[in-house]
Amino acid sequence: MLTKEDVNQIKAKGIRKEQVEEQLASFAKGFPFLEITDSASVENGITVIPQDKQLMYIDAWEEYAGKNKTIVKFVPASGAASRMFKDLFAFLEADSPAPGTSSVKQFFDEIEKFAFYGELNACCRACYEKDIPGLIEEGRYRDIASALLNEPGLNYGQLPKGLILFHTYPGSMRTAMEEHLAEGSMYAKNKAGDVRLHFTVSAGHEELFWALADKKQAFYEDKFSVKYHISFSCQKPSTDTIAADMDNHPFRQAGGTLLFRPAGHGALIENLNDIDADIIFIKNIDNVAPDSFKYATVIYKKVLGGVLVCLQAKIHTYLRLIDSGKYTHKQVEEMIHFLQDDLCTRNPDMKYLEDAELILYLKRKFQRPVRVCGMVKNTGLPGGGPFFAVNPDGTVSLQILESSQIDLNNPAKKELFEKGTHFNPVDLVCAVKDHNGVKYSLPGYADKETGFISVKSKGGKELKAMELPGLWNGAMSDWNTVFVEVPAETFSPVKAVNDLLGAEHQ
Repeated sequence: MLTKEDVNQIKAKGIRKEQVEEQLASFAKGFPFLEITDSASVENGITVIPQDKQLMYIDAWEEYAGKNKTIVKFVPASGAASRMFKDLFAFLEADSPAPGTSSVKQFFDEIEKFAFYGELNACCRACYEKDIPGLIEEGRYRDIASALLNEPGLNYGQLPKGLILFHTYPGSMRTAMEEHLAEGSMYAKNKAGDVRLHFTVSAGHEELFWALADKKQAFYEDKFSVKYHISFSCQKPSTDTIAADMDNHPFRQAGGTLLFRPAGHGALIENLNDIDADIIFIKNIDNVAPDSFKYATVIYKKVLGGVLVCLQAKIHTYLRLIDSGKYTHKQVEEMIHFLQDDLCTRNPDMKYLEDAELILYLKRKFQRPVRVCGMVKNTGLPGGGPFFAVNPDGTVSLQILESSQIDLNNPAKKELFEKGTHFNPVDLVCAVKDHNGVKYSLPGYADKETGFISVKSKGGKELKAMELPGLWNGAMSDWNTVFVEVPAETFSPVKAVNDLLGAEHQ
C-alpha cells in the first residue's frame, strides 16, 4: 500500500512508517467507544471545596509558589478567529446589503462596545474616507464587515484569537494574549517573581505573537511587578496524521503524494512534554476576563493549585515509603484508601492481588502525572464531561470524555451521559515530575485507542481525517485525575464575537 516514495515522504516528516500503518488500520476498524460506569457528580467523583477549606488550599499553593519552583502557564493559542466571525462572513457572502440575522444586527447595534471599535473606525476612514457612523447611515454594513475581516482592513478573519482585541481599559485595550499575561501574574509567579507562559501557535502566526510580546512585555512587567518568560511553539509535523480515502487507503493528492493533516489539540501533548516545569496550568486562549472579573478565576486557580500540591506531596510520601520497603499493613491500607477515595481509582480485582503484586500495583498507579481539573455545573454549554471510565487494565478512574466517545445508541450509556451535571471548561493544573524530581514522559500515558475520525474533503473529494486522542481526553488517559467544582464565573469563553458584549467582557 505504501510505495518507496511514500516511505521517504513519511520519514521527511519525522514519522515512523509503523505509525502510518497503525493509523490506516484505525481508519478501517474505527475507534471503540469507551466503557463508562457512571457520570461524575458532587456525590461521586467531583470534589466541592467548602469555603473554610479554600483558604487552606490557597495557603498551600502560595507556600509552594514561594519556593524555587518552575511554574508554567500553558495556553493552546493556535485557534483561528474565523469561527468567531462565522455569522459576519455569512453576511458578506449573502446578497442583502443590510443585516438579516439577529446576531449580525446585534453586532452592528452595539458595535461601539467592542474593544476593536477604535481601530476598526480608523481603518474605515482609511479605506472608505468615512467613519463607522457615516457608513452605517449610508447602509454600508458590508464595507464595515469587510474592513474588520479582510485586508486591507484589520484582517481579523485570518488572525488567531490570541491577537484579537478583547477588552477595553481606560486609555488602552487588551488582546486575549495580553489577558493571559495579566492573569498569569496573579497566580503563576514564583518566589523570584518569574511568570512563565508558553503559547502554542500556528506556524504562520508565530512572528505576530512574538511582535506583540516584544511590544507589551515591559509594560505588563512594570504594571504587575513581575518578570515574564514568554515562549511559543508550533504543533510538530511529526504529529500529523495521514488522511485516508473512503476505502481506508491512503488519500493521494495530485501527483500521487500522501496527504497529512494536523491531528487536533491532542498533538500538543508533545509540546507539553517539552516544557521543563514542576507545575503547569492549562487554559484555552479565549477563556479570559478583564481584571474586574478575574477575582473568582484567581482564587480558584490557587485553590486548584493547592489541591494539586497537597495530593502530590502525599503521593510522593507513599512512593518513598514503597521504595524504602519499610511500611506497615496499616500504611498499605491507607495507601489503598487514598487511591480509591482521593484519586478515585478503583480496581475490582484488587482483592485477588498477592502482597507483592499489590505493592507493585500501588506504585504503578502512584507513579504517574497528576492533574486537578476544574469542573463547571452544566448549563447547556458545549464541552466534554466528567465520567468514570474503564481503563485498558480493567481499573476504573475519572476521565474527561467527549460525546463522540460514548455509545449514545446504548440506552444505558445515553442515560449516564444525559444525567451528567458538569462539563469540562479546560481548567487544569498538572504535576509532571515524580518523587525523585524526574519528569514523566507524557506521551507514554496516552490511550491510543481514543482518537477521533471525521469526514472532510480535499479538491472536491471526500476523505477521512484522524485526530489524536484529545489533550485533556485520551492524551491524559493514564494520569491520576481529580475533579474539583469551580464556579461558572471562572468560565467566560469567546466562541462568537458577540460573546464580547456579555457583562463579563465589558
